[in-house]
Amino acid sequence: MSFGRLERTQRPAPMSDINMTPLVDVMLVLVVIFIITAPLLASSIRLDLPGTEAAKPNDAPRFVTVALDKAGQLFLNDQPVTLPELAQSLGRSATQNADTEVQLRADTTVPYGRIVEVMGAAQKAGLNRIGFVAEPRKP
Repeated sequence: MSFGRLERTQRPAPMSDINMTPLVDVMLVLVVIFIITAPLLASSIRLDLPGTEAAKPNDAPRFVTVALDKAGQLFLNDQPVTLPELAQSLGRSATQNADTEVQLRADTTVPYGRIVEVMGAAQKAGLNRIGFVAEPRKP
């Protein structure tokens, strides 16, 4: 056994930079959450939307919201309208932007025939992009 000097190794220097990756990841997740929830919070009409596993919010560049409540009353961007007024408004939207999407929100109790009338009015106005808004099913 020898009693000599023990060799000391140099420890790595402490890191002086802040790691921004976790902060950026958290901020991006928050932005995605706000982007997804903002359109859902915008409507003030109470509807019982049908549920499906494939329901995901769609972020169209330009859209109009058409809603049908339990009584079959039509709403265009949360304003009550009749079917002829809806057709005129959708025609104006189609002339401004042909890629405008119609986001159709219908209560589960609305008859299918009423939904088809709204879809026909949209297609007659020249708007062929129709999206059905639904809520994800709760497990």
